[in-house]
Order: sequence, then structure tokens, then C-alpha cells
Amino acid sequence: MQRRILGLAVVMITAVGAAGCGSSDTGSSGSSSSGGTTKVKVGIIPIVDVAPLYLGEEKGFFRSRGIELEMVSAQGGAAIVPGVVSGQFQFGFSNTTSLMIAQVKGVPIKSVANGAASNGKVGADVTGVAVRKDSPIKSAKDLAGHTVAVNTLQNIGDTTVRHSVREAGGDPSKVKFVEIPFDQMPAALDDGRVDAAWMGEPASTIAKSQGARVVASPFAETDPKLTVATYFTSAKLAQQNPELVKNFTAAMAESLRYATDHPDEARQVLTTYTKISGDVLKNLTLPSWPAEVDMPSLEKLASLGETDGLFGDKKPDLDTLFS
Repeated sequence: MQRRILGLAVVMITAVGAAGCGSSDTGSSGSSSSGGTTKVKVGIIPIVDVAPLYLGEEKGFFRSRGIELEMVSAQGGAAIVPGVVSGQFQFGFSNTTSLMIAQVKGVPIKSVANGAASNGKVGADVTGVAVRKDSPIKSAKDLAGHTVAVNTLQNIGDTTVRHSVREAGGDPSKVKFVEIPFDQMPAALDDGRVDAAWMGEPASTIAKSQGARVVASPFAETDPKLTVATYFTSAKLAQQNPELVKNFTAAMAESLRYATDHPDEARQVLTTYTKISGDVLKNLTLPSWPAEVDMPSLEKLASLGETDGLFGDKKPDLDTLFS
């Protein structure tokens, strides 16, 4: 049952195909209009981070600006990016490292609204590196020489984990990363197939219920205000329909503020688009949802990505991508 829950509610930034189709009355911008409202498709990952989007739809923040939302689920940002560029989706949700990687590869995208951020709590952030209760690993430094599971190699997970190891005085080059989907991590850790696992929610809460303990909080340790993910659109749509982008951005900002002020409602809205319930719903850790991206944190994340060779011989243009 736990794996079924996790499979429907975890971050999996993997390059897989995303389903999406255009409406028969879709114009060049990819959206369609009816009765004074614009129908907009948003490519999302059905995880905790996107709760403000669903909450904003529920509260009418998008309808009041003439936007009728349709959320289309995909398995990760790498699948959503081509969907946005092709016009299958007008907007999409992705972690910021994936967006930087896409930009340096020449993909014409533009971030338009914040998505989620670290809550800044070391030991209680939205992601963490967990080990078994009886593990000799006591801190991030001790991860050197051990196997750590991440959901996707060469992305935001292993980059921030290496930073935690480095800052704790360990040798990040001696950490062996293996790719395992989040929903399989609690079992992989419990069975001893990996020494540690970098997990998001609700995998982290389930692992802790099995006795696992957190030894590092890579997001919070990278930057307590780390902008983890944002909503983005294509450069084409931003140029062709700036009013739609402006309205989506404003509605998203209002949604983020509302979710921040009403965390219980944000937690409850998870039940409308995931199978998370019961003690997992009650105990899982929420991210922070600031209305604005934190540029210094993105600069730090980009620098770590450069150190890890994520961008080849190029550097992401953060001002063009995120401002």
C-alpha cells in the first residue's frame, strides 16, 4: 500500500514522455478561449510542492483572472519541458536545476512564477538523507565511502548532497550515487540495498515511520531559502501572449501566499490529487512557498551545478531564465 501511495505522489525528475493533446479550437499560443475565459493546460508532477496550484484553483484565484486550469500529470520536469515548448502545455512545473540544464542546451523557456522552496529547517526539511536506525553513519561527512540513493543522477539531488558532504568535512567524490525511484527508497534502505537515501515527501515520512533517521538536509544546508522549483512557459508563449502569462503569474503568487498562510488547507488539498492520507498526510513535511524566487540561492545552486559538470562548458543565464 505504501508503494502505491508513493508512486502517485513523489518527485521523479526523469526523461519520459508526457501525454498531452491540443484542443480543436487551440490557437497558435496553444491555449483556447471560451466565454471570456482562457483554458490553460499546466504540466505538473502530482506531489506536495504543487499544492498551492490546486488550492488557488479551488479558491478561484485563476478564474477571477479569466483562466480555466487543466492540470496534466507527468513524471518529472524533464518530461514537462518538451511539452511546454511544443505547446502541449502552456505552463509547466520543474525543479530549477532541470530548467538550468534545459536552458544551456538552448531550450527556449522562461520561468514565470515561484513553485517551492526549502523550509530552511535542518533535520526537518522537505527533503533529507536518511539512514537506517542502526547505521554507523551519523552525519553528512560519514556518507563518504557509502552508497546513497537519489531519484535522478546528475541533478538537484546529488549536487546538493555533495555540498552537504563537503560542508561537513567529507570527501564528496567518495560518495557513490545510485538511481532509485523515490517510491522504492524506503524499502531499498530498510533492506540494506543502499546505505542512505535522499528522499522527498512522502517517502521520507514513510521511511522515518520504519525507524530511519535523517543525517543531512541538503536543500536547507545548501541555502535555507533555496528555490527548489518554479513554474515556467515557453519563450514563444511569453512573446505571443504576455497578458496570459501576467495573469497566470499573478494568480500563482496569490496562491502561494494563501498556501503559506493556510498550511492546513494546503495539506488537505493533497487528498484531491494524490492518494496520500492518514498518518502520512498528518506527518509529512511541507516545503516553503514564497511568492518570489530567491536569486542568491539560485546562483549558489548554479555554481554547484557547474562544479559537478552539469552544464558542460556553458553557464546558465539566471537573469534571463528567472527574472
